This record gives sequence, structure tokens and C-alpha cells, in this order.
Amino acid sequence: MNSDLQKYNQMKCYASREFEMTYSSFTIMRDIAYQLTGIVLSDHKQNMIYARLSRRLRVLGVNTFDEYCRLLTVGSTELNEFVNAITTNLTAFFREEHHFKYLKAHILPVLHKKNKHSSRLRIWSAGCSTGEEPYSIAMVLSSQTMFESWDAKILATDLDSSVVAKGREGVYSEERCASIPLQYTQYLQPHLAPGQRSVCDDIRRKIVFKELNLLEAWPMKGPFDIIFCRNVVIYFDKETQKKLFSRYASLLSDGGYLFIGHSENIHQVSQDFKPLGQTIYQKI
Repeated sequence: MNSDLQKYNQMKCYASREFEMTYSSFTIMRDIAYQLTGIVLSDHKQNMIYARLSRRLRVLGVNTFDEYCRLLTVGSTELNEFVNAITTNLTAFFREEHHFKYLKAHILPVLHKKNKHSSRLRIWSAGCSTGEEPYSIAMVLSSQTMFESWDAKILATDLDSSVVAKGREGVYSEERCASIPLQYTQYLQPHLAPGQRSVCDDIRRKIVFKELNLLEAWPMKGPFDIIFCRNVVIYFDKETQKKLFSRYASLLSDGGYLFIGHSENIHQVSQDFKPLGQTIYQKI
């Protein structure tokens, strides 16, 4: 089936749904998404965009996606809602657990020795989603008594303002907490709401949550000893990835560490890092 016929069939399909979404309106939203976030939305993401944005059309009382696109003008408050809706926020406590095991067994002891005179440690969770990743990092850090008196902080950032607020709150369902290894469950406490747990205050104090667009200016100066940027760059094109990894390298201390997602690769994208195995890299 040629591409024009596919687009025609897609348009007929969308017209029969609750909200009409033409291919033209999809391309407008695709271009806006790229301009604002660097996320590349290929044609096969049309169903996903329809599903994620239909709720916004209901809230706004808008009947078609063409009408919705007219609301996405410069300075419009709807742009923030649009970004929040299209951003993928799949996460879990101790996701890709081997990263946290390596952090505990290899990296933290090295950094303790390296930075013992300054007693300073800085970690950045870039694309922190609802907070499970930075809280997992903080739990590993807190389990190491050698850092008790250190100035150790974790910066957690995300483009989506709603997930940043969720992370800052630090309250999760018992189901989501089930992936936390037994040795770290001491850092949870009961919550007033049934079926909910909250992260204890000692862990929460280690983390600062901020909203941040990775494609815009970064207010922090660094240097960071470790950066987690997992399952983020996979949504960007190669040129955006190159720029992003270069900026990460500039903010990392000499010999600093970078963690990326299991489906990501910096081969032919950056020459600033050497591989340590299992999507863990060290700044050269």
C-alpha cells in the first residue's frame, strides 16, 4: 500500500472517531512537539497522539484536532498541557537494577576516595519522570554510611511539570513500591491514604525536583559526578543527541559517569565517553 493511500485510510479512520484528526493536524502537532522538546514523532505515533490528547479536547470542549491546533500558539498556556500529554513517563523504582548495583559496588567507593577532601557529591537525574529513579539513587546513597556527613545532593529534572510535582510529593502506591529491593524498604513509611507509601524525609531531603527542558538553557553550573539520562535520548534525532551528550560531558567532572537506557547507544554520537559495560559510561 503506497503512503498516500495509507494517509487517506488513516484520515477516514480518524474521521469516524470521537474527534476528527486529519493528517495535516497531526503534522502540525508533530512539528510543534519537535520544536518544543526535540522529540521525534513518526507517522506510526498518530494513534498514540490521538489517545493522549483526546482528554484535552474533552476538557476544552473542542470538537476537532484542527481546532485544537489553533490553540497551540506562542505563549499559550495550552502548550504546557500539550507537552505534558505527549511526554512518555514510563518508570519504576530500581528499573534496570544492574545500574544501581554497579553504582553501589563500584562508583560510589571510587567517588568517596576521589572527593574525600571536599566531601561533595552531585548527581543529576535528567528525565526523572515521577521520581522513582532519583529516589532509587538516594536510597543507594543513604545505604552507604561513608557519605553520612557529606554534602551530597541529587538534582531531578523533567520537562513535564505534572510528573515533577508527583516526584516532589514522594507518595506511591504499594504496587509501585513492590519493585524496591528488601534492603531499601526501610526508606519507606506508611501514608495516611490506604494502599499508599511515602518516601521518608531523610531521602527526600537529598533531592531537589525542578522542571527543565533539556533543549533550552541549563541554569545549573555543575560539575556533576554522575548523570542518569536513561530512556530519554531515544526520542531525539541524532543531531539533538550529539548536542545533548556534548552538554552532559561539559557538566561532568573529570572521570564522571553517565548512565543511559538499555535501548540507547552513544556509538557514533559522542567521543567524550568510554564504555564501562551495560550502558554505563565514563567521561574521558
